[in-house]
Amino acid sequence: MANPLRFGIYTEIQNGLGCDESKVTWDVMRLIEHADSAGYDVFNLIEHHFFQRFSISANPLALFTAAAQRTNKIRFRTLCHTLPLTNPVVKAAEIAVADILTNGRLDVGVGRGHAWEYPPAGIPMRETQGRYDEALDILELAWTTEKFTYTGKYYQLKDVAVVPKPIQKPHPPVYMVGTSGASFERGAKKGWALGFGGPAPVSAFKPGVDRYRDACAKYGTKPVVACVRAVYLAESEKQARVECEGALKKFFAYNNSPVTTVNPSHKQEMLDAGYGFYASEMLEKLDKLSYNEIVDGGYAFIGTPAKVLEQCADLKENFGVDEISILSHYGNIELWKSTKTQELFAEGVMAHLR
Repeated sequence: MANPLRFGIYTEIQNGLGCDESKVTWDVMRLIEHADSAGYDVFNLIEHHFFQRFSISANPLALFTAAAQRTNKIRFRTLCHTLPLTNPVVKAAEIAVADILTNGRLDVGVGRGHAWEYPPAGIPMRETQGRYDEALDILELAWTTEKFTYTGKYYQLKDVAVVPKPIQKPHPPVYMVGTSGASFERGAKKGWALGFGGPAPVSAFKPGVDRYRDACAKYGTKPVVACVRAVYLAESEKQARVECEGALKKFFAYNNSPVTTVNPSHKQEMLDAGYGFYASEMLEKLDKLSYNEIVDGGYAFIGTPAKVLEQCADLKENFGVDEISILSHYGNIELWKSTKTQELFAEGVMAHLR
């Protein structure tokens, strides 16, 4: 029996140079409040550091705990916690506190994050996979045991008691995030969900999703797949273009912006560390895409509610997704436009596919 289709919102909290960081953060708070009242299931935030135009979402858990006091039902999810950047016993406790303060409305997204974050953090990219694998071990131990000892390459812990514990047992739901699928087998074995999306056609993610589904079949677990798509809705195709073209182009330029600062010598490091997508020409070409290429190529779902309903129905039927989260806030788009998209999507898409 198929899982009931769920719906959410996702944002990276992009912020162009010279823009008001406080204002854009509070705009996102307003969008969370609106999403809760409109009946969305989950609000997703990225965790990202160092590159302002790409994202200023440096502490999603803080925003979520504040938003929980202003909302009633909506769940909260970080996509994703960049685990190699943080000591995992510290992260485990921070997540547990957020689970308590959201009254158990927290999901946990995990991944290695973006390759370009590691040079500014002083962490060699070659260490990220090992740090990530050990962090996953430690998070589970921290949440499910009173005291534990762990001996790894990067973390050596003796008789550690991490407090507090999450109120969801054995721990909040976990979502794996990535592009290559290299870690998806582990998540499938444990029965964790998979989240995918980004500024690329849905077809670009199919190999990783297929690998995850195959692994779930192998281990006898139920696959749960969540998809993120950039969206803008209006009463006509022409109006949608007039209202969103500038922000949409900025969205792709901002996604490409960290690449322009990466030292060319780091590209080989990315390849060696399994970050092939970040060293590829695909990412570098994002800011060169025309509006028509973005829309016609399925990089984003733009247009009337009826058109986007068809695209989302196709995701459900042919890609088998269990959740669709829309990216309504990007490229310093005005708050009213993001709210409008959330409203039209709830009325014109969600209402028909649930």
